[in-house]
Amino acid sequence: MSSTPTPGGIREVEGKENSLEVVGLARFAVEEHNKKENAMLQYVKVVDAKQQVVAGTVYYITIEATDGGAKKLYKAKVWVKPWMNFKEVQEFKPVDAAPGEASA
Repeated sequence: MSSTPTPGGIREVEGKENSLEVVGLARFAVEEHNKKENAMLQYVKVVDAKQQVVAGTVYYITIEATDGGAKKLYKAKVWVKPWMNFKEVQEFKPVDAAPGEASA
């Protein structure tokens, strides 16, 4: 049984809600977005996370954050190369609420 990820394949991150790495990357994505856009988003939680092995790993993270008290969902794409101490937010954008999605 091989646990080596297939390069290029996107797969779910197991235990994503409790993964310190994924939560850390989600917080990093929110902080970087705030710096770049002069925004004041506050991280709430990881909703979903997928990863893709490339030259490093690309994480696709759905993040719940508050913007002026309103909870919103955002999609972040974070590229990580741990051996180079490299981490970069490649994309951070709001998710359009799905029809019928309840907001707290």
